[in-house]
Amino acid sequence: MHRSGQSNAVVRRWLWRTLAKAGAVSLGLGLAAVAACSRQNAAAQSGPASAGPAAPVEVALAAAEDVPVDLKTIGTVQPIISVAVKAQVGGVLTEVHFSEGQHVKKGALLFVIDPRPYAAALHQAEGILARDSAQLQNAIKEADRTASLFQKQLASQEDFDSSRAGAEALKGLVQADRAALENARLQLEYCSIRSPLDGLAGQRMVDPGNVVKAGDATLVIINQLKPIYVNFTAPQQQLPEILQYRAAGRLPVQALITGQDQPAEGELTFVDNQVNTTTGTILLRATFANADERLWPGQFVNVVLTLYTQKNAVVIPSRAVQTSQQGQYIFVVKPDLTAEMRPVTVSRTTDTWAVIAGGLKPEEKVVTDGQLRVVPGGKVEIKTNQSPAPAAKP
Repeated sequence: MHRSGQSNAVVRRWLWRTLAKAGAVSLGLGLAAVAACSRQNAAAQSGPASAGPAAPVEVALAAAEDVPVDLKTIGTVQPIISVAVKAQVGGVLTEVHFSEGQHVKKGALLFVIDPRPYAAALHQAEGILARDSAQLQNAIKEADRTASLFQKQLASQEDFDSSRAGAEALKGLVQADRAALENARLQLEYCSIRSPLDGLAGQRMVDPGNVVKAGDATLVIINQLKPIYVNFTAPQQQLPEILQYRAAGRLPVQALITGQDQPAEGELTFVDNQVNTTTGTILLRATFANADERLWPGQFVNVVLTLYTQKNAVVIPSRAVQTSQQGQYIFVVKPDLTAEMRPVTVSRTTDTWAVIAGGLKPEEKVVTDGQLRVVPGGKVEIKTNQSPAPAAKP
């Protein structure tokens, strides 16, 4: 009986182990089946990309535009002529005949220096000339009488030579007196300081009552505003292209002034004869009529130099162009409202538009907003009416 009980216990333990292994296997098979079903359901729900919801986007039409090829930089306005007016004679500044910031004409009276000392010097020079001229006339007559007597052998050779030399000496003295008189008259004229050009007067540097010296302090600066220069620079790498198109004809230049919508129009008139070795740039200069005086000396402006115009270039909004590790691309909306991811070659861009050199044709629709939701080959929904690409202008 004791052996039989032990045998039965062994049998029971064996049965329990067998049943436990069988249960573990069944549980594993069940979990595997459940995982397989889950994967099948997920795959069934995902489906192809085109079966998902349409992505809302904004689009624009690629346009064929005549696009100017520009060089853009910063320039400085410079007057064509700038004159620092100074006194040419010394004396007390007695009068001022203009207002600061006033437009003055060439020859207009600006300042007056006390003319009395120079007027007295002029009268003195006139008196000296009159005295010496009278002496010259007497010496000439004396020389003529001596010459007549010498011909009749009534005067010696010495008297003849002496009278002639005296007359010639007085002729030289009279010429010197005339030059002194002209200088005195010029000094008196310099007491009235006049504008050397048509321009705009700046700040008055010296007040009336002050003593000025010849060529010393600047009294006022006058700048010519019409026409006017704008100086700017370009990289030396672009110099051959600039010279090429300048030789072919006029190169227009625009000056964009901060706070104003309309640019000033001018043209390139000067290319420097050497490259700045420090900066690697070349100095350029444009001339503007500046009839409305919007350009002001010392002002900074945005300069746009147009080299040529590219005809029928493909233009799209710059926000349509996306960048990846493989390069730049765009999303093109097909007639069936599916999106095609298309690589493109961008020639150049601005803040608003981009010129496409390859990969796109005019009139094709490109996505300009909502690219993050677009899936290549997926459906799209156009939120707004299609709008053309912006006009390709500087």
